[in-house]
Amino acid sequence: MTVSPTPTPAATVEQISESELLKAFLPLARTSSPYVEVGPGDDCAVVAVPQGRVVITTDTQVVDQDFRVRWPNGYETTGADTAHKCAAQNLADIASMGAVPTSMVVSLTLPGDTPVRWVQDFATGLTEAFVRLGAADCALVGGDLGRGRELSVTATVLGVMEHGDPVLRSGAGAGGTVVHAGVLGLAAAGLCSLEAPPGSGWDRWPRDERRDLERSQLRPDAPITAGPRAARAGASAMIDISDGLLRDAGRVARASGVVIDLDPEALGKDAAMLDAAGHAAGVDPWRWVLTGGEDHGLLAVVAPDVQLPPGMRAIGSCAPADRRQAFPGDSAVTIAGQDPSQWLGYDVGEGWDHFEP
Repeated sequence: MTVSPTPTPAATVEQISESELLKAFLPLARTSSPYVEVGPGDDCAVVAVPQGRVVITTDTQVVDQDFRVRWPNGYETTGADTAHKCAAQNLADIASMGAVPTSMVVSLTLPGDTPVRWVQDFATGLTEAFVRLGAADCALVGGDLGRGRELSVTATVLGVMEHGDPVLRSGAGAGGTVVHAGVLGLAAAGLCSLEAPPGSGWDRWPRDERRDLERSQLRPDAPITAGPRAARAGASAMIDISDGLLRDAGRVARASGVVIDLDPEALGKDAAMLDAAGHAAGVDPWRWVLTGGEDHGLLAVVAPDVQLPPGMRAIGSCAPADRRQAFPGDSAVTIAGQDPSQWLGYDVGEGWDHFEP
């Protein structure tokens, strides 16, 4: 009997079998948790749902659409970078329902020349992301590895409601306080830096500070544990900010039939923190704060008298929906009572749209 050699870090996925790739991948990933009854190895995983309800989300990253293998500034995306972003964007969706993530399945489509080391790095990065982001009981329970012309990563995450009902986008009411957990604008500034070729204004920016911003895009620090805390505090509506503050706040406002009015004084600290980076890039930092997505912070609405959970801050309030009639384009989000573009003095748009030309 011939025993297949253990793949070396120098090997590519086209040089080994699927079973060999799994042997290189699975030992590096966390595959057990209190919720996992049957993990990888069978046709399906079995995950316990002791509360009787499960929340589910899925998302896909495609090379040159959602990330780049090599960025214009020269940075090469690692498997751990891709895994962390995969975890952050999916775990944040679970958290935005007030739920606790329990398990993940991942499908990797890999060109033949993908290094096995990249796949192993992805597995390690996924485990590290679970720990760093606070998803203490989440585990990888299965998925699929396949060949394809372009690199893509699809993940599906399951979570459970440990306290009460899921928090929907549609529960905001007039008079509610709009609160936020996480950061705003850092991932967008990091993307701007990654996309800037050598010789741009970014070259005048200190390298260490530039790398910190880029890390915010590559490995966003999503506040996963804030979701269940907000739910326990009585949050009536919540959303993951993946497509920009204006766009995602607008989704809550429209679903709830209110206008969300943002407080520029509360958001001014976010813009001030990015002021020097904006100067280097020639970008108004308010644009990053208001329309930059992928920080994967959480936006929630609570009653005015609620004591805010740790890590959450008030950034606005909800007004009756009839306020909307005063603004062009049926604006669902205002800043200090004004249309955002009117307040800024230029057309800022709303944020990321996956199908916008």
